[in-house]
Amino acid sequence: MRYEGAIFRPPSEASSLILQISVGCSNNTCTFCGAYKDKKFRVKSWLEIEADILIAKRYLDRVKRIFLADGNAMALDSSLLIKTLKMLYHEFPFLERVGIYAGAQDILRKQPEELKELKESGLGIVYFGLESGSDKILKMVRKGVTPAQMIEACKMVMEAGLTLSVTVIAGLGGQDLSEEHAIETASAVSAINPDYLSTLSLMVVEGTPLYEQVRRGEFKLLTPVQYLKEIKLMLENVSLKNCIYRSNHASNYLPLRGVLNRDKQKLISLLETALSNPNMLRPEFLRGL
Repeated sequence: MRYEGAIFRPPSEASSLILQISVGCSNNTCTFCGAYKDKKFRVKSWLEIEADILIAKRYLDRVKRIFLADGNAMALDSSLLIKTLKMLYHEFPFLERVGIYAGAQDILRKQPEELKELKESGLGIVYFGLESGSDKILKMVRKGVTPAQMIEACKMVMEAGLTLSVTVIAGLGGQDLSEEHAIETASAVSAINPDYLSTLSLMVVEGTPLYEQVRRGEFKLLTPVQYLKEIKLMLENVSLKNCIYRSNHASNYLPLRGVLNRDKQKLISLLETALSNPNMLRPEFLRGL
């Protein structure tokens, strides 16, 4: 495969073929993210996409899952996405699912009919970075959208019949806004009620604006115990139905998994146990993006 720059994908797409149909992120303003700082956003041409699909077929003709990169490939025109999906299912007869990253702006620019057509053409799952439900925090990290826009975009995805996986970042409000982050994020997630919810813990990347804020003492990072307390507070305030919850990313101090709200109390009890036994936590040197 021909890739431009570093490639990122959700943990659940570890065994998927990664097809890079766009380069970088069209937003690329988030203070905490260093993933696409070395790239200028562009959409690959159909000739490039077609060539990459044919190259992949030579070596991976039995592939079952494909993930469309980069950061927000949903920014592509729907006609190009549909054309790509149709070719993928034609060339890979064992293909079962195609996934994609999407930002709120990209979704909101599309009509509901477009999202339904993407679903009908074989798009299976949309990965969405909510990050926080706090308007103050979203502005602080320059996400470029409001919680209301996030919720609207997520509902559009689910109404189209697409599976939605939402990610939030524990610690994104720092020590000063930890309680607001937990409660407002729980409120936004409850309003969405996604199919999947995952929690990452903030990792400060050198070279990002957030890194400089931390270095200058303007942003106070949470301690491991404070991270657990924040996640516990979020879980105490969520109201979800049959949402698969995972907090097993390499950045997290404590792996968590369950179905919300069914397993809410079990997860909270595990967090309480860990708060009393810090030796249960993942050592700092083993954390990663």
